[in-house]
Amino acid sequence: MATPSEDPQPAAPYGTPDAPHIAVRGEAHLEVEPEIARIGVTVTSRGKDRRTALDDLTRRNAAVLDLLKSYGDAVEHLETGALTLSPELKDKGRGERVHTHHGSVHLTADLNDFTALGELTTRLADSDLTRVDGPWWALRPDSPAHRQARRQAVHEAVQRAREYAEALGAGLTALLELADTDTGADSPAPPRAGRTRSLAYAAAEDAPAAPLDLEPQRQHVVARVDARFTMTPPRL
Repeated sequence: MATPSEDPQPAAPYGTPDAPHIAVRGEAHLEVEPEIARIGVTVTSRGKDRRTALDDLTRRNAAVLDLLKSYGDAVEHLETGALTLSPELKDKGRGERVHTHHGSVHLTADLNDFTALGELTTRLADSDLTRVDGPWWALRPDSPAHRQARRQAVHEAVQRAREYAEALGAGLTALLELADTDTGADSPAPPRAGRTRSLAYAAAEDAPAAPLDLEPQRQHVVARVDARFTMTPPRL
């Protein structure tokens, strides 16, 4: 004859009159100073033949790299992206006759020294056939601000659940579930317009341009958690 199992039955996924459930969401919103600034640099060249365009691009790219590396530890990360070298065909005439060749190389640099940022971007923008985009302000993935926001979101969830339970004359007894529903930064602001060398510089080649005054854009860090608790029976 079979005997009933003595194993405890699993808890129901919903509350009971003796052990009601309470579900809340905790949120944290922080505004903090950025930790890095990213800029994009596009170096271009143009030549009547492919070799001339390539040699010119190589020279300009080396000059930009030397300038970026001269700032030492202020440039935290530097990488080369897309490289292109393409012919431009003549619009008129028979056959595919090449009019000129265009070359470009894209660089990305992350800076952690915002004092040097204005001077560097100005010097880059003052270079021939060089375009500068940015800056885009950001936090590092392991920034303490993310951890602080997550802790605050959890504390908010516990406090909110406790207040709901107290409003019913009850108290929290156990945590059933804690889910990270959304964490990170809000949608970034639209990229700021890049600066490129203008014809106005041609009139004063020997006079350096005044450094740009760039104000860091504060970052909005968000963390959200969903939490479920059990509580004592309310006094209704």
